[in-house]
Amino acid sequence: MWRLLLLITLLGPLASWAQTIEIPVGQQGAAEIALPARGLTQKEVLMRFGLADQEHPAVGKPPITRWDYRNFSVYFESGRVIDSVLQHRPRSPAGQPGAQPKEFQ
Repeated sequence: MWRLLLLITLLGPLASWAQTIEIPVGQQGAAEIALPARGLTQKEVLMRFGLADQEHPAVGKPPITRWDYRNFSVYFESGRVIDSVLQHRPRSPAGQPGAQPKEFQ
């Protein structure tokens, strides 16, 4: 019983050191990347952003088409942009490509 009390006494203050950082979704990612605006046609996107790295065939009803570029994806319905989203790129633990946390080295 005294061990439990000692453990709670020692570990209790650690919980008060925890910090939660919240970043609103609109502030995540690189703001300088221009994305195709809603309503643009596929031809306008092609002229402004060039060929997509990958074009996915239409799926669903209504048919939705996706074009993937290096940093973002564009979704089309009936040949018009309905949404453009940045692609998630996880950062490596040490901020360097291929780096591993110390416990895995």
